[in-house]
Amino acid sequence: MIEGKVKIGLIGSQFISTIHAETIKKVADAEIVAVMSPTLEHVKTFAENHKIPNYFTDLDKMLAMPDLDLVVIGAPNNLHCEITEKIALAGKHIVVEKPFCLNLKEADRMIAACEKANVKLMYAEELCFTPKYVRMKQLLDEGALGKPVLLKQSEKHDGPHADHFWDVERSGGGVMMDMGCHAIQFFRWLNKNNPIKSVYAQMSTSVHIDKTIGDDNSILILEFENGVTAMAEESWTKLGGMDDRAEIHGSEGVAYADVLQGNSIQTYSTKGVGYAVEKAGNTVGWSYTMYEEIWNYGFPQEFEHFVDCVKNDKEPLVTGHDGKAVLEVIMAAYESAGTGKKILLPFKTEIDKPYKLWKK
Repeated sequence: MIEGKVKIGLIGSQFISTIHAETIKKVADAEIVAVMSPTLEHVKTFAENHKIPNYFTDLDKMLAMPDLDLVVIGAPNNLHCEITEKIALAGKHIVVEKPFCLNLKEADRMIAACEKANVKLMYAEELCFTPKYVRMKQLLDEGALGKPVLLKQSEKHDGPHADHFWDVERSGGGVMMDMGCHAIQFFRWLNKNNPIKSVYAQMSTSVHIDKTIGDDNSILILEFENGVTAMAEESWTKLGGMDDRAEIHGSEGVAYADVLQGNSIQTYSTKGVGYAVEKAGNTVGWSYTMYEEIWNYGFPQEFEHFVDCVKNDKEPLVTGHDGKAVLEVIMAAYESAGTGKKILLPFKTEIDKPYKLWKK
């Protein structure tokens, strides 16, 4: 139990950390007290813009702050494991952004470090908190759609913000690693964590061949042990802004949810819109202008939950164990794309980066 506000430190000063900062400002029981990033100019400007009182380029110095309860990791994928172990050793609770880490050994190390230190390891999967998707799950759980038969989710845009996502040595893979992780946990959550039986995937580098050897288009099919099938479509080649939607097909009904369309303002401008939606690109002509974008994605709801778990010692909805389970499916997906075969779970591999299972 923590009296007063939960004191939070951020790691990172780029796109996702900006979302974290804007989100946490909306959480009444939380206060950002510090931010750390290796580039002084970036972290200083970030702290000033978000009125954060302390900024560091040295993680150890931030972790030495006595008045720090929770640290949010918005660093590149290849740093998640090392940073998590350091934070755990310092006795702080942790939120780690997706994807969890680069490989299954790292996942085990992260979970073990947090269990040894008795700190919470929370996995930031916002789709489990996205308002439209939460309501969609309620429809399924109350029986309105009957027995689930087919689950679908797609996330598409024209490519990631940060350079490290294009570098498979730092990211571990392409769009499946970056966004397929959303769909996998989303399906597990909708299907009440029923075990996944098999994984099949098709991957290609279709457009961004000058930027990456990772996949920029991927399709994933999962079979659950209870007979439910799930299909995900992930793309870094879709122009015109973010596209995020889901479907539930049941024995007694069907539900369709589009996170952004239907929540946007249809806009026509000859000059272009200053900001329409994430990754919108050129907004001259018709565009779909978002309002309350962060809320529609579910970030404030997610962090209200994480802060409540720390403040009141509750079990998180999404934990490090979920992060590892998602990573196992990602590994199997790259193996499937590499072999052209359906891969059965559990799947074990010593490979240090998922893309190597595809690029054999």
